[in-house]
Amino acid sequence: MRIQIGNDIVELKVPQNAGKLAAIIGGGILLLIIGVTSIYTIQVEERGVVLRFGKHVATVDPGLHFRLPFGIDRVIPVAVRRQQKMEFGSGSAPNSRSRLSINSEQELERNMVTGDLNAALVEWVIQYRITEPDQYLFKARSPDDTLRDASESVMRQVVGDRTVDEVITFGRQEIESVAAEELRTLANLYQLGISIDQVQLQDVDPPQPVQASFNEVNQAQQDKEKSVNIANGEYNRAVPKARGEAEKQVTEAEGYATQRVNEAQGDVARFVALLAEYEKAPDVTRRRIYLETMEEVMPKVGRKVVIDESADQVLPFLPLSPGGGVPVPAAK
Repeated sequence: MRIQIGNDIVELKVPQNAGKLAAIIGGGILLLIIGVTSIYTIQVEERGVVLRFGKHVATVDPGLHFRLPFGIDRVIPVAVRRQQKMEFGSGSAPNSRSRLSINSEQELERNMVTGDLNAALVEWVIQYRITEPDQYLFKARSPDDTLRDASESVMRQVVGDRTVDEVITFGRQEIESVAAEELRTLANLYQLGISIDQVQLQDVDPPQPVQASFNEVNQAQQDKEKSVNIANGEYNRAVPKARGEAEKQVTEAEGYATQRVNEAQGDVARFVALLAEYEKAPDVTRRRIYLETMEEVMPKVGRKVVIDESADQVLPFLPLSPGGGVPVPAAK
């Protein structure tokens, strides 16, 4: 084999087995390319969607798999076990949008009209998972944008069916529940391949010009509820106490009445028993009663001298005065 380099001709000698060696090297490179392009791995939290000439042919689970080489089969991994989040009215937005457009879009998202024709600023978050990778990739042109538009539509509908007080104060939990159910229905209808886990309201406020007045109204309502709770507490403390005192007095009166009745019945029974005994022996009973009465009365009388009515005079030495001496006759 001759090669001309400038004016010189160089003759190269090619080994006889050079073609065989080139074929071996080319075959090895081909096998390496086939091996690299036909073996792939799907991660634990993913599932792989296999396309053959652009047509979906299979959905594979995590692990090591084989495919047709040279770009015949193409695999798109989709995270199915990762919970994803989408924020409305706040948070981050796609990088392709400018800061001004992001703020403007967030402002439009959270500005809503309630059922009583009031305005409210509603911020919310949805959490979802991809459950059907083939639907997520091929049934909708842009499933994320479709989900975002559907969520905004559902939230506006739910908020528009309620008053501003329900939206801002006591109706938040019901709004979350209804919005999640409606969004699941739309996701199934549009075949997005997405499962809605939760819809959660974040900040819900009145518009900025009336925010101060609304806060004052809320403060007044809280003060009212506080006063009512204090009054109820006083009522619950005073009324049972008064009822207890009344029941105590009634119980004491009933006890005293029962005691007096029992005592009267006992006195009657005792008198009836004495009367029966008296009727059996009137003289003895009369004497016994007299003696018992005198035993009770005489100790209380003090020092007394009892003489016979037939005595004409008292002996002079008899100590009749309280001091023990003879009493001095009074002057006439």
